[in-house]
Amino acid sequence: MQTTGNTILITGGGSGIGAALAHEFHAAGNQVIIAGRRQAPLDAVVAAHPGMAARVLDMDDPAAIIRFAQMLVTEFPTLNAVLHNAGIMVAEDQIDLAIAEATISTNLLGPIRLSHALLPHLLAQPAATLLTLSSGLAFVPLVVTPTYSATKAAIHGWSMAMREQLKDTSVELVEIVPPGVQTDLMPGHADNDQMMPLTDFIAETMALLRQQPTPAEICVDRVRFLRDADKRGDFDAVFALLNQSH
Repeated sequence: MQTTGNTILITGGGSGIGAALAHEFHAAGNQVIIAGRRQAPLDAVVAAHPGMAARVLDMDDPAAIIRFAQMLVTEFPTLNAVLHNAGIMVAEDQIDLAIAEATISTNLLGPIRLSHALLPHLLAQPAATLLTLSSGLAFVPLVVTPTYSATKAAIHGWSMAMREQLKDTSVELVEIVPPGVQTDLMPGHADNDQMMPLTDFIAETMALLRQQPTPAEICVDRVRFLRDADKRGDFDAVFALLNQSH
């Protein structure tokens, strides 16, 4: 991936990882469009970055995604990169069906729907990039967030398969695999010293994205504990350690 000169959409760009990556891509000379459910956080990010654009999008609404995609390619015809960052992470007590369905719709169906709507446009570009955001929990699930963990495992599998489908096209697919990061994704994460500081995660991630060729998976060192547990043969021990307080 070329990390400058793009027109890039970043979903969930009003806070956390999305806002931090929007800052970095904007500073690197990209046209950045951030999207999210709430206008106020988007406006705050744009106010700090003259030239950045923001549009409201509910990733849980299939019809809204179609309208958004049509608007996006009309307003930003040079769009050639999409970062699927939007997601929700909510603790579940056994099976909370409302939480499970909202999580699947936002974290899994949302990126698939938006990709489906935008792929014809991206395929027509000389070079384009789809970036997905999975999680270390795609590889070792967290007991208190079963559906979140499942959606991230699904995003990983989807990313692998779609990368292969797109290998002879102008669209590359890059999967970013975060560890736990100090953001407001869940209550307490931002102040949890067991989480990776956001600035450190962003710096290491951007350095990996600048590599040529860009790795298919962007894995900071901190996530290897989870990402490679099965490969190392210590999955059971890592699962137990991750979930020891449950």
